[in-house]
Amino acid sequence: MKPAECRLRKQGLSPGSCLTKVDGKHQLACQATLKYENGEPYRLITSVHLSRPENYLSIYQSGCNFSCRKCHSWYFSKIKEGAWYTPADILMKSMEYEKSVNLREPREKATSWHAQETCRCCGSCVTSGRRSSTCPGILDPEDILLSTQGFGPARNIVAFTGGDLTCCPEFYEECACLIKAQTNLWVLIETNGYGLTPQNLDRLQASGVDAFWLDIKAYETEKHEWLTGCSNEHILRLPEEILKRGFTLEVLSLYIPALVESDELERIARRLAAVDRGIPFTILAFFPEYQMKNFRSPNTREMVDAYRKVKSAGLKKIRLGNLGVFVRSAADRDYLMANLETSAV
Repeated sequence: MKPAECRLRKQGLSPGSCLTKVDGKHQLACQATLKYENGEPYRLITSVHLSRPENYLSIYQSGCNFSCRKCHSWYFSKIKEGAWYTPADILMKSMEYEKSVNLREPREKATSWHAQETCRCCGSCVTSGRRSSTCPGILDPEDILLSTQGFGPARNIVAFTGGDLTCCPEFYEECACLIKAQTNLWVLIETNGYGLTPQNLDRLQASGVDAFWLDIKAYETEKHEWLTGCSNEHILRLPEEILKRGFTLEVLSLYIPALVESDELERIARRLAAVDRGIPFTILAFFPEYQMKNFRSPNTREMVDAYRKVKSAGLKKIRLGNLGVFVRSAADRDYLMANLETSAV
């Protein structure tokens, strides 16, 4: 591939907002954090570990095709950082992880959303010998492992997260082929969706990728462009394209006061419900970070209102996330539990 050639431009789309800082200067993410040696792709990886509350192996990538003002991973997604990994290196990490897997999920549950059906990651059953009031009561304390980010099981899923270069699918393709051939792990990609063109979706399907966690940043184009530097025109069509190819899909969106509020989230939800009412949808509470530190977090009443509006759109599987951001007092907790079913939190 020529250094200045953009894969998305060749497929009729505008290039992403993908400048990555390298030694005080900027390079395109696909040049700074992705390379090829003797035809083999190498990806710059920041860390690989069992993550919570997803309860799966997460591969954190440097470099991204978006420039999100709210990014909580900006210090490695927008700055070159990490070590070079080949697909064979990813396979070794996956095989090592599989030895610790103690909860096997079916492919339709190869999501972050389904993790809380079996464990809330509070660790109460281990640290105090008592289950919490919200514990699903499915796992035994012996199934709860302590990892870098806390307590929980190890599910049979390996996920690519952090930065996103699905616009250059070769690395993901080769990783998926190896993982599916030599392990019994599901392969999930957490994505902003910008690189998931029909052609790239077909390639990822053929390679064995199982699932996508699609982060829809906003419904209105102007808001999406302000947040990410890119249009969302083809992203809003992705849920249908993903499901018709047989992938497992979940979607998340952030509640950002004064920008992406309940009405905007309801419009996203209606778009999803028109495709499949069973798509799992998570509403995450925004917290100030990176270039949006002057924005506030939502409060409990705003999050509950958003949940109700999203539910009115027809979706069946809805959950609120980042509870610690908006549940700040006993009164907040009581209001939340009085107005929502336990499964929603």
